[in-house]
Amino acid sequence: LNPITTAEGEKCLAEVRVGDRLVRIGAWRIDVGCTSIYLLDTDLPENDPEDQELTAQLYSGDERMRIRQEMILGIGGVRVLRALGIDPAFWHLNEGHTSFLSLERLRETMERGLTIEAGLAEIRSNSLFTTHTPVAAGHDRFQRDLTTTALSFFMERAGLTPEEVFDLGAEPDDTNGMLSMAALALRTTGACNGVSRRHGEVARRMWHKLWPEGSVDEVPISHITNGVHVPSWLSREIRGVLDAHLGPGWLDRHYEQTIWNLVTDIPGDELWLAHQNQKQRTQRMLRERTRRTWVHGDLKAVQVVASGLLLDPEVLTIGFARRFATYKRANLIFSDLDRLTRLLLDDDRPVQIVFAGKAHPRDEHGQGLIRQVYQLALNPALEGRIAFIEDYDLHLAHYLVSGVDLWMNTPRPPMEASGTSGEKASINGVPQFSTLDGWWLEAFSGENGWPIGTDDWSHEQEAAGGTGVEEQDAKDADALYETLESKIIPLYYERNDRGVPEGWVAVMKESIRTTGADFSSRRMLLEYIERFYGPASKT
Repeated sequence: LNPITTAEGEKCLAEVRVGDRLVRIGAWRIDVGCTSIYLLDTDLPENDPEDQELTAQLYSGDERMRIRQEMILGIGGVRVLRALGIDPAFWHLNEGHTSFLSLERLRETMERGLTIEAGLAEIRSNSLFTTHTPVAAGHDRFQRDLTTTALSFFMERAGLTPEEVFDLGAEPDDTNGMLSMAALALRTTGACNGVSRRHGEVARRMWHKLWPEGSVDEVPISHITNGVHVPSWLSREIRGVLDAHLGPGWLDRHYEQTIWNLVTDIPGDELWLAHQNQKQRTQRMLRERTRRTWVHGDLKAVQVVASGLLLDPEVLTIGFARRFATYKRANLIFSDLDRLTRLLLDDDRPVQIVFAGKAHPRDEHGQGLIRQVYQLALNPALEGRIAFIEDYDLHLAHYLVSGVDLWMNTPRPPMEASGTSGEKASINGVPQFSTLDGWWLEAFSGENGWPIGTDDWSHEQEAAGGTGVEEQDAKDADALYETLESKIIPLYYERNDRGVPEGWVAVMKESIRTTGADFSSRRMLLEYIERFYGPASKT
């Protein structure tokens, strides 16, 4: 991580006037392989103390803080790149937070003498907007007075009136005259995509109001399903097995399905042993985390149990680790505590569940879900079969996606845009157990994991704004228990004379085989290049 300075040694690379104050922006660079990542920084002594905090924390503060952060990201981001002499061939806006980038590029074209229409045509020709949020409330919208004040100097310099800016960012059904960052991105970029096939469908319906003259299917929003970086997320043990059986240099060609078809021939005993070793390593790591926290006096005795100390490597272990948003329904498996308790404490075929994750700082319902999970983890009647692992981060995620037996995901359809944690687990031979939404709707083959419920979600249900949610939750909870009781648990505990669950290992193999190529970031990037980056760079 290296600070970037000017030739004179100054940290300030660019400036953005936000309201009545000038905010200076510095940057840091991280080189990841042959790719450089630039991180913007307003923590400079020249800035007002309040402005120094703009880049201190994500998702913090109120709308006033948020719009200022997004001006730094969008407008400031372009200006930092210009200061560094970087002239991108293509601009990819990731979510609506970046939308002011298009306004800054539009200002540049107008300074060269182009009209608004000509400037928009130019920036649309080499830009793409990827939306990740299938929930209307998840898209940033800013009050007119707040926006006008924050952008006043920028609009004056650009020669843009408030009406012209708000026309670009208006939602037709909004009677409050707010600036929608998603609408602004959709109107100022040349293409848009969702991050799974189902999410593309949802996004076309959500934004049909911007193109009302055509049908929903004609809304210009496509999809490219998210993928995960296979080399980063493979566990040490599973990587060793694949190295031994997929041939020299297989990882360099891991986007080819023929490579992954060889997984079928891996000896089941070998794959099972590798998984068991990884599972034990994960539980040793959790015990070590607990020991260290205990030594430092940060745990009470009752909290030790909740941290996973009593987890048993011989027991079927379900993993649930992600952001605790309400729609992800972390508490779905607690719908019938008596039924769940019988599964957890079964003498012959017990189950244990490991939870981890964080909630948005302002998501009180998500924080409430965490409290509910944690209280159950503390409950002595459940005998330590539920654990909640605190301080969830990438390091912990690496262990959990490969060190459990089953990866559970319970989003309420169609609100899961993609769901990449399940992809990370699947490439490690940890089957997916999820509602049919996001990537899993595309990946489920009938042999590589299990669905929760059916794909009976309807457009009408979504349009009704959640009508029937309680009924759907009850159906999904019953399906979850039924699948565990009749399919998953029996298959896991059915062993051959060598102690290997042959049927389960077959699901593990199919999980790896069907995920490695189609849901890798290599495949995803190639698709972006072929469909968007490549054609635009040739114009």
